[in-house]
Amino acid sequence: PVKEISGWWRVCFGVSTIPAAILALAMVFCAESPHWLYKQGRTAEAEVEFERLLGVSEAKFAISQLSKVDRGDDTDTVKFSELLHCHHSKVVFIGSTLFALQQLSGINAVFYFSSTVFKSAGVPSDVANVCIGFANLTGSIISTVLMDKLGRKVLLFWSFFGMAISMIIQATGASSLLLNTGALYLSVGGMLMFVFTFALGAGPVPGLLLTEIFPSRIRAKAMAFCMSVHWVCNFLVGLLFLRLLEKLGPQLLYSMFATFCMMAVIFVKRNVVETKGKSLQEIEIALLPQD
Repeated sequence: PVKEISGWWRVCFGVSTIPAAILALAMVFCAESPHWLYKQGRTAEAEVEFERLLGVSEAKFAISQLSKVDRGDDTDTVKFSELLHCHHSKVVFIGSTLFALQQLSGINAVFYFSSTVFKSAGVPSDVANVCIGFANLTGSIISTVLMDKLGRKVLLFWSFFGMAISMIIQATGASSLLLNTGALYLSVGGMLMFVFTFALGAGPVPGLLLTEIFPSRIRAKAMAFCMSVHWVCNFLVGLLFLRLLEKLGPQLLYSMFATFCMMAVIFVKRNVVETKGKSLQEIEIALLPQD
Protein backbone atom coordinates (compact mmCIF):
# COMPACT_ATOMS: atom_id res chain seq x y z
CA PRO A 1 0.00 0.00 0.00
CA VAL A 2 2.88 2.43 0.57
CA LYS A 3 5.11 1.48 -2.35
CA GLU A 4 4.23 4.70 -4.23
CA ILE A 5 5.37 6.88 -1.30
CA SER A 6 8.88 8.28 -1.45
CA GLY A 7 10.98 6.48 1.15
CA TRP A 8 8.32 3.77 1.47
CA TRP A 9 10.74 1.42 3.27
CA ARG A 10 10.92 3.92 6.16
CA VAL A 11 7.16 3.59 6.57
CA CYS A 12 7.49 -0.21 6.75
CA PHE A 13 10.11 0.07 9.48
CA GLY A 14 7.97 2.62 11.30
CA VAL A 15 4.94 0.34 11.29
CA SER A 16 7.09 -2.41 12.78
CA THR A 17 7.59 -0.33 15.91
CA ILE A 18 3.88 -0.73 16.78
CA PRO A 19 3.93 -4.47 17.64
CA ALA A 20 7.35 -3.99 19.25
CA ALA A 21 5.94 -1.30 21.55
CA ILE A 22 2.90 -3.44 22.37
CA LEU A 23 5.17 -6.35 23.27
CA ALA A 24 7.39 -4.15 25.46
CA LEU A 25 4.38 -2.84 27.37
CA ALA A 26 2.78 -6.28 27.67
CA MET A 27 5.96 -7.71 29.21
CA VAL A 28 5.24 -5.59 32.30
CA PHE A 29 2.23 -7.82 32.95
CA CYS A 30 4.00 -11.08 32.05
CA ALA A 31 4.74 -13.57 34.82
CA GLU A 32 8.35 -14.01 35.91
CA SER A 33 9.79 -17.51 35.63
CA PRO A 34 8.96 -19.32 38.90
CA HIS A 35 11.97 -21.59 38.36
CA TRP A 36 14.29 -18.58 38.15
CA LEU A 37 12.75 -16.99 41.25
CA TYR A 38 13.13 -20.25 43.14
CA LYS A 39 16.80 -20.49 42.19
CA GLN A 40 17.31 -16.96 43.51
CA GLY A 41 15.90 -18.06 46.85
CA ARG A 42 12.68 -16.06 46.36
CA THR A 43 10.37 -18.98 47.08
CA ALA A 44 7.38 -16.89 48.17
CA GLU A 45 7.49 -14.89 44.91
CA ALA A 46 7.83 -18.13 42.93
CA GLU A 47 4.69 -19.47 44.61
CA VAL A 48 2.82 -16.25 43.77
CA GLU A 49 3.80 -16.60 40.11
CA PHE A 50 2.69 -20.25 40.12
CA GLU A 51 -0.67 -19.12 41.49
CA ARG A 52 -0.98 -16.64 38.60
CA LEU A 53 -0.07 -19.30 36.05
CA LEU A 54 -1.62 -22.48 37.43
CA GLY A 55 -4.12 -21.42 40.08
CA VAL A 56 -3.96 -21.58 43.87
CA SER A 57 -4.75 -25.28 44.07
CA GLU A 58 -1.75 -26.26 41.91
CA ALA A 59 0.81 -23.77 43.25
CA LYS A 60 1.82 -25.75 46.36
CA PHE A 61 2.24 -28.95 44.33
CA ALA A 62 4.32 -27.12 41.70
CA ILE A 63 6.64 -25.71 44.35
CA SER A 64 7.09 -29.14 45.92
CA GLN A 65 7.93 -30.64 42.50
CA LEU A 66 10.36 -27.82 41.83
CA SER A 67 12.15 -28.52 45.09
CA LYS A 68 12.55 -32.17 44.08
CA VAL A 69 13.90 -31.37 40.61
CA ASP A 70 16.23 -28.62 41.79
CA ARG A 71 19.21 -30.15 43.56
CA GLY A 72 20.75 -26.85 44.58
CA ASP A 73 22.70 -26.30 41.35
CA ASP A 74 23.29 -22.65 40.69
CA THR A 75 22.69 -21.75 37.03
CA ASP A 76 24.82 -18.61 37.34
CA THR A 77 27.95 -20.70 38.08
CA VAL A 78 27.79 -22.41 34.68
CA LYS A 79 30.37 -21.08 32.24
CA PHE A 80 29.96 -21.17 28.47
CA SER A 81 33.15 -23.20 28.26
CA GLU A 82 31.40 -25.97 30.21
CA LEU A 83 28.91 -26.36 27.37
CA LEU A 84 31.61 -27.49 24.95
CA HIS A 85 33.32 -30.21 26.95
CA CYS A 86 32.61 -33.09 29.33
CA HIS A 87 29.16 -34.64 29.43
CA HIS A 88 27.29 -31.48 28.42
CA SER A 89 28.84 -31.31 24.95
CA LYS A 90 26.58 -33.99 23.42
CA VAL A 91 23.27 -32.25 24.14
CA VAL A 92 24.66 -28.85 23.14
CA PHE A 93 26.00 -30.38 19.92
CA ILE A 94 22.57 -31.87 19.16
CA GLY A 95 20.79 -28.59 19.84
CA SER A 96 23.15 -26.32 17.91
CA THR A 97 23.35 -28.74 14.95
CA LEU A 98 19.56 -28.99 14.75
CA PHE A 99 19.25 -25.21 14.54
CA ALA A 100 22.12 -24.96 12.04
CA LEU A 101 20.56 -27.59 9.75
CA GLN A 102 17.16 -25.93 10.14
CA GLN A 103 18.60 -22.73 8.66
CA LEU A 104 20.90 -24.38 6.11
CA SER A 105 17.85 -26.17 4.71
CA GLY A 106 17.05 -22.83 3.08
CA ILE A 107 13.78 -22.09 4.87
CA ASN A 108 14.45 -18.43 5.56
CA ALA A 109 15.73 -17.92 2.03
CA VAL A 110 12.24 -19.06 0.97
CA PHE A 111 10.54 -16.73 3.48
CA TYR A 112 12.73 -13.74 2.63
CA PHE A 113 12.87 -14.11 -1.14
CA SER A 114 9.75 -16.10 -2.05
CA SER A 115 8.30 -13.06 -3.81
CA THR A 116 11.38 -12.82 -6.02
CA VAL A 117 11.33 -16.53 -6.82
CA PHE A 118 7.58 -16.57 -7.49
CA LYS A 119 7.87 -13.46 -9.66
CA SER A 120 10.42 -15.21 -11.87
CA ALA A 121 7.83 -17.98 -12.25
CA GLY A 122 5.19 -15.44 -13.28
CA VAL A 123 3.26 -15.40 -9.97
CA PRO A 124 2.40 -11.93 -8.50
CA SER A 125 4.20 -11.21 -5.23
CA ASP A 126 1.04 -10.53 -3.22
CA VAL A 127 -0.42 -13.90 -4.24
CA ALA A 128 2.90 -15.56 -3.41
CA ASN A 129 2.97 -14.06 0.08
CA VAL A 130 -0.58 -15.17 0.82
CA CYS A 131 0.12 -18.71 -0.38
CA ILE A 132 3.34 -18.99 1.63
CA GLY A 133 1.60 -17.67 4.75
CA PHE A 134 -1.32 -20.06 4.33
CA ALA A 135 1.00 -23.07 3.91
CA ASN A 136 2.96 -22.06 7.00
CA LEU A 137 -0.16 -21.52 9.11
CA THR A 138 -1.77 -24.80 8.02
CA GLY A 139 1.36 -26.82 8.78
CA SER A 140 1.73 -25.14 12.19
CA ILE A 141 -1.86 -25.94 13.18
CA ILE A 142 -1.43 -29.60 12.19
CA SER A 143 1.86 -29.70 14.11
CA THR A 144 0.18 -28.60 17.35
CA VAL A 145 -2.22 -31.53 17.01
CA LEU A 146 0.45 -34.13 16.19
CA MET A 147 3.25 -33.00 18.54
CA ASP A 148 2.12 -35.07 21.51
CA LYS A 149 0.50 -37.84 19.47
CA LEU A 150 3.30 -38.85 17.12
CA GLY A 151 6.25 -37.48 19.08
CA ARG A 152 9.00 -34.94 18.45
CA LYS A 153 11.49 -37.19 16.68
CA VAL A 154 8.92 -38.57 14.22
CA LEU A 155 7.80 -35.07 13.23
CA LEU A 156 11.39 -33.89 12.83
CA PHE A 157 12.40 -36.89 10.74
CA TRP A 158 9.50 -36.74 8.28
CA SER A 159 9.51 -32.94 8.19
CA PHE A 160 13.13 -32.78 7.02
CA PHE A 161 12.50 -35.68 4.64
CA GLY A 162 9.52 -33.84 3.13
CA MET A 163 11.62 -30.68 2.81
CA ALA A 164 14.30 -32.64 0.94
CA ILE A 165 11.71 -33.99 -1.50
CA SER A 166 10.28 -30.48 -1.93
CA MET A 167 13.69 -29.06 -2.78
CA ILE A 168 14.28 -31.86 -5.30
CA ILE A 169 10.94 -30.94 -6.88
CA GLN A 170 12.01 -27.30 -7.08
CA ALA A 171 15.38 -28.27 -8.56
CA THR A 172 13.53 -30.34 -11.15
CA GLY A 173 11.26 -27.40 -11.88
CA ALA A 174 14.32 -25.24 -12.49
CA SER A 175 15.60 -27.68 -15.10
CA SER A 176 15.72 -26.36 -18.65
CA LEU A 177 14.45 -29.72 -19.89
CA LEU A 178 10.87 -29.00 -18.79
CA LEU A 179 8.23 -26.95 -20.56
CA ASN A 180 7.37 -23.58 -19.01
CA THR A 181 4.02 -24.73 -17.63
CA GLY A 182 5.45 -27.86 -16.02
CA ALA A 183 8.36 -25.94 -14.54
CA LEU A 184 5.95 -23.36 -13.09
CA TYR A 185 3.83 -25.99 -11.35
CA LEU A 186 6.87 -27.79 -9.95
CA SER A 187 8.56 -24.59 -8.74
CA VAL A 188 5.48 -23.14 -7.05
CA GLY A 189 4.21 -26.49 -5.77
CA GLY A 190 7.63 -27.48 -4.46
CA MET A 191 8.05 -24.20 -2.57
CA LEU A 192 4.59 -24.42 -0.96
CA MET A 193 5.23 -28.05 -0.01
CA PHE A 194 8.61 -27.04 1.44
CA VAL A 195 7.05 -24.40 3.72
CA PHE A 196 4.22 -26.75 4.72
CA THR A 197 6.53 -29.63 5.67
CA PHE A 198 8.84 -27.23 7.51
CA ALA A 199 5.94 -26.00 9.64
CA LEU A 200 5.02 -29.60 10.49
CA GLY A 201 8.21 -30.29 12.42
CA ALA A 202 11.52 -28.64 11.54
CA GLY A 203 10.11 -25.24 12.47
CA PRO A 204 8.40 -25.75 15.85
CA VAL A 205 10.04 -28.91 17.23
CA PRO A 206 13.68 -27.80 17.85
CA GLY A 207 12.67 -24.98 20.20
CA LEU A 208 10.53 -27.39 22.25
CA LEU A 209 12.94 -30.32 22.08
CA LEU A 210 15.90 -28.33 23.35
CA THR A 211 14.14 -27.20 26.53
CA GLU A 212 13.45 -30.88 27.22
CA ILE A 213 16.90 -32.32 26.56
CA PHE A 214 18.94 -29.65 28.38
CA PRO A 215 19.45 -30.25 32.13
CA SER A 216 18.11 -27.37 34.22
CA ARG A 217 21.62 -26.40 35.33
CA ILE A 218 22.78 -25.49 31.81
CA ARG A 219 19.45 -24.78 30.12
CA ALA A 220 19.64 -20.97 30.03
CA LYS A 221 23.17 -20.69 28.64
CA ALA A 222 22.77 -23.71 26.36
CA MET A 223 19.63 -22.22 24.80
CA ALA A 224 21.43 -18.90 24.37
CA PHE A 225 24.32 -20.65 22.61
CA CYS A 226 22.03 -22.63 20.30
CA MET A 227 19.93 -19.58 19.42
CA SER A 228 23.15 -17.73 18.56
CA VAL A 229 24.03 -20.53 16.13
CA HIS A 230 20.49 -20.26 14.74
CA TRP A 231 20.71 -16.54 13.99
CA VAL A 232 24.28 -16.62 12.64
CA CYS A 233 23.22 -19.29 10.13
CA ASN A 234 20.04 -17.32 9.39
CA PHE A 235 22.14 -14.22 8.66
CA LEU A 236 24.51 -16.08 6.36
CA VAL A 237 21.71 -17.73 4.37
CA GLY A 238 19.86 -14.43 3.97
CA LEU A 239 23.05 -12.64 2.99
CA LEU A 240 24.23 -15.16 0.41
CA PHE A 241 21.03 -16.63 -1.09
CA LEU A 242 20.47 -14.20 -3.97
CA ARG A 243 24.18 -14.11 -4.81
CA LEU A 244 24.39 -17.90 -4.90
CA LEU A 245 21.16 -18.08 -6.89
CA GLU A 246 22.74 -15.80 -9.48
CA LYS A 247 26.12 -17.54 -9.53
CA LEU A 248 25.07 -21.19 -9.24
CA GLY A 249 21.56 -21.14 -10.66
CA PRO A 250 18.42 -22.43 -8.95
CA GLN A 251 18.92 -26.08 -9.86
CA LEU A 252 22.29 -26.45 -8.14
CA LEU A 253 21.35 -24.23 -5.18
CA TYR A 254 18.12 -26.11 -4.48
CA SER A 255 20.05 -29.37 -4.75
CA MET A 256 22.42 -28.09 -2.07
CA PHE A 257 19.46 -27.25 0.19
CA ALA A 258 18.04 -30.73 -0.45
CA THR A 259 21.40 -32.21 0.59
CA PHE A 260 21.33 -30.31 3.88
CA CYS A 261 17.78 -31.56 4.48
CA MET A 262 18.89 -35.16 3.95
CA MET A 263 21.83 -34.58 6.29
CA ALA A 264 19.26 -33.43 8.86
CA VAL A 265 17.21 -36.61 8.30
CA ILE A 266 20.28 -38.77 9.04
CA PHE A 267 21.27 -36.61 12.01
CA VAL A 268 17.80 -36.83 13.57
CA LYS A 269 17.72 -40.61 13.04
CA ARG A 270 21.08 -41.13 14.74
CA ASN A 271 21.22 -38.49 17.47
CA VAL A 272 17.80 -37.22 18.54
CA VAL A 273 15.99 -39.08 21.31
CA GLU A 274 12.22 -39.19 21.62
CA THR A 275 11.05 -37.06 24.56
CA LYS A 276 7.30 -37.61 24.30
CA GLY A 277 5.88 -38.93 27.55
CA LYS A 278 9.26 -38.96 29.33
CA SER A 279 10.23 -37.06 32.44
CA LEU A 280 13.18 -34.65 32.34
CA GLN A 281 15.16 -37.10 34.47
CA GLU A 282 14.54 -39.96 32.00
CA ILE A 283 15.63 -37.77 29.08
CA GLU A 284 18.79 -36.73 30.93
CA ILE A 285 19.67 -40.35 31.68
CA ALA A 286 19.19 -41.25 28.00
CA LEU A 287 21.46 -38.46 26.76
CA LEU A 288 24.12 -37.87 29.37
CA PRO A 289 26.83 -40.42 30.15
CA GLN A 290 26.63 -41.53 33.74
CA ASP A 291 29.66 -41.18 36.02
